[in-house]
Amino acid sequence: MTLLLTLDDGSVQRALRDAVQLARDAAVADVGAEQVGPHAGVVREDAMSASHLFEANLSGYDGWRWSVTVATAGADMPVTVDEVALIPGPDALVAPHWVPWERRIRPGDLGVGDIFPTTADDPRVVPGYLQSDDPAVEEVAHEAGLGRAHVMSREGRLEAASRWRAGEFGPRSDMARSAPAACGTCAFYLPLAGSLRAAFGVCGNEFGPADGHVVNTEYGCGAHSEVEVEQVSSVPVAELVYDDSLLDMEALSEQPAEQ
Repeated sequence: MTLLLTLDDGSVQRALRDAVQLARDAAVADVGAEQVGPHAGVVREDAMSASHLFEANLSGYDGWRWSVTVATAGADMPVTVDEVALIPGPDALVAPHWVPWERRIRPGDLGVGDIFPTTADDPRVVPGYLQSDDPAVEEVAHEAGLGRAHVMSREGRLEAASRWRAGEFGPRSDMARSAPAACGTCAFYLPLAGSLRAAFGVCGNEFGPADGHVVNTEYGCGAHSEVEVEQVSSVPVAELVYDDSLLDMEALSEQPAEQ
């Protein structure tokens, strides 16, 4: 192959490019004349082969092309047909890139009776016999002898913390920004155990919008336990009231002039 590349003066590629009719006849013989459209170009495959492209007049395949690959063994050898194939063109409608089902699942997709197992290489979990660097998990594992088969890894906890903080019950939500105080100072705030304790807890206030949900310690709402509403009269009352409807009149006596 290297010798042919070195000695080829361009005649091989010219012969391949000029084999338009040969390629068309092969496509027509394979799929029929009504499905083969105008010639759309030629693509060099390697030193001894090229592919001629023809527009495909095929229902449901707008923008697709028939690709006919031709080849030759040398400058003095005939050009022959290798294969005919249907391929997408630059404007063709093609199926989206295939994504494994476990990566297509989104939060909220799981329904009643659905099963969603974790993969063997899921970075969010590690075997229970490994150190999890979470004091609460280690304590349970020691008490039970081994603990659970798998525990949440550091990476998994960091992902959860980032997701919770940026979510509906995080410090940047509209509710939190208008709240009178943060959850970290609320009596209904139940801190989580382990390494997430410093930043997250569960709301236990049935009247709060986050009741039963994990909340960030900086989240807050109007149902904070320490909120006090100032009790004032609905009717404005001035500090001093003057009743000018009743006046005591007193005559001024004339004072004698000083001598």
